[in-house]
Amino acid sequence: MDEDLPRPKGDAAAALAKESLDPYSQDELGERIALLEAEIARIKGHRDKAAAHRSAADALFGRRPD
Repeated sequence: MDEDLPRPKGDAAAALAKESLDPYSQDELGERIALLEAEIARIKGHRDKAAAHRSAADALFGRRPD
């Protein structure tokens, strides 16, 4: 499983933050913003799902919230 492999240092977001935006047109920047906003929504959804799963497990096993 890929989940068992060590996570590489850095990530795509860090690489994007270092990229020069000068060559992009206004339309391309708008498309990039839309893609990044969609990715943020996807990440937030995953985070919320993981938090709900953790809460359910904590409730089942009687762990108190931090």
